[in-house]
Amino acid sequence: MLKIGVIGLGLIGGSLAKAFKLRLGAEIIAFNRSEMSLIAAFKENVISKYSTTDLSIFSECDYIFICTPVDKIIYYVDRLLPYIKKGCVVTDGGSTKNNICGEMEKYEDIYFIGGHPMAGSEKTSYKESKEYLFENAFYVLSPLDNVPDNVVDDFYNIVKKIGAIPIILNSKYHDHAVAAISHVPHIIASSLVNTVKFLDGKEGYMHSLAAGGFKDITRIASGSPEMWNGICKENKNEILSVIKSFKDVLLDFENSLINDDEKFIFSFLDDAKNYRNSFFDRNKSIIAKTYDIFLNVCDKPGIIATISTHLSVNNINIKNIGIINNRDFENGILQISFENEYEKEKSIKFLEELNFEIVIK
Repeated sequence: MLKIGVIGLGLIGGSLAKAFKLRLGAEIIAFNRSEMSLIAAFKENVISKYSTTDLSIFSECDYIFICTPVDKIIYYVDRLLPYIKKGCVVTDGGSTKNNICGEMEKYEDIYFIGGHPMAGSEKTSYKESKEYLFENAFYVLSPLDNVPDNVVDDFYNIVKKIGAIPIILNSKYHDHAVAAISHVPHIIASSLVNTVKFLDGKEGYMHSLAAGGFKDITRIASGSPEMWNGICKENKNEILSVIKSFKDVLLDFENSLINDDEKFIFSFLDDAKNYRNSFFDRNKSIIAKTYDIFLNVCDKPGIIATISTHLSVNNINIKNIGIINNRDFENGILQISFENEYEKEKSIKFLEELNFEIVIK
């Protein structure tokens, strides 16, 4: 039986534990500073053994996932050294990779594969963890040079088995990419919230009005300050580089507004709109291909169940289904994903016969 150790039983660690337990039948062993999460996971039969102090419980593990804040990962590796068996893969769940991979190079006898499951939310506790959290999510792998190809392949395959889409990236490129698409957006969201807090009057009207779209676009600002403080320290140089680029873009827009340059303003907004809309189409991606359709439906109780039933009785397998929550330009759009082109085309024909309106993107 596969034995997997998890250090840090929060949202990511807890979801990995549940996914590997339920999908691979692995034995899960866990370590956490607080015993509350460990007790909950033990009662749910997710983990078979746990400790808040003793890392020797990981001595027989095939894989050890360190799912702590990024600035604590090396600390736990040092403590694990006496207990890591030969051939065991040590990995992490941190959202920065280059510094960690660089520091791990000094441990020549350890197989380290940097990991970043690109899934989660602003909520970080074990009680929010889900077995399906990694479904259709990219899972970045950054193996060190000393890790044999067959070991990387085995890890790649177990990641696929929990529903994720593994992708192997150089650690430096990874950190630059996530600085642009994750870290700086979090800083910008926090900046927007702090700006409104500063501008708001004693009546608090801005605070009340912010319950709509502003609340949606700044949701990520509710993330753990401890975790994000660690990320900022670990990925400082890449974050500073992206912030400079963002300031340049914002300054260009500011100057165009000052000069009433309507042509630039329109182009600026139109380019952003088109690029943002292209995010829905992963079929053009070199990394993964999906087969999606979009339906115009009335957002009402039972609509997802109704369509799911229609498709299932016709032996059409759904990979993913849900209402698109961003309603800036679209109302009641239901997105359905399929395993392949055949299932997609079969569903289009069937749903059109039922007079559902299919939106072509």
